[in-house]
Amino acid sequence: MSLIIEKEIDHQKVRIIPIGDIDIVTSKEFKEEILKFIEEEKEILIDGQKLDYMDSTGLGVLISLLKKTRENNSKLYLSNLKPNIYKLFDITGLTDVFEILR
Repeated sequence: MSLIIEKEIDHQKVRIIPIGDIDIVTSKEFKEEILKFIEEEKEILIDGQKLDYMDSTGLGVLISLLKKTRENNSKLYLSNLKPNIYKLFDITGLTDVFEILR
C-alpha cells in the first residue's frame, strides 16, 4: 500500500496524520519525516484517524521514535487509533509505554 503524511505545525508542536499504511514498505519514509521534527525539539502528536494498517515494522519505528523523543526531552503522543491498530498496542503491552489519547 501507500502512505501520505499530512502535517499541522504550531510553534513547538506538530500533528502528524498518516494516511494509509505504516508497514515494511513505508516505515522508513515515516520515520525520516518524524525525525525532522524531533530534531527541532517539537512535541509530536500522531493522529491515527486515517491510518488503516500498521505491522510490526511500524510498531518498531514508533518505539524508536519514542526513545528519540525521550532523549531530546520531548513528547510523543498517539491519538484516534482505530480498534485494529489499538489492539496491536494492547496485545504487545505498548499501551503502558505510549501515551495514547482516546
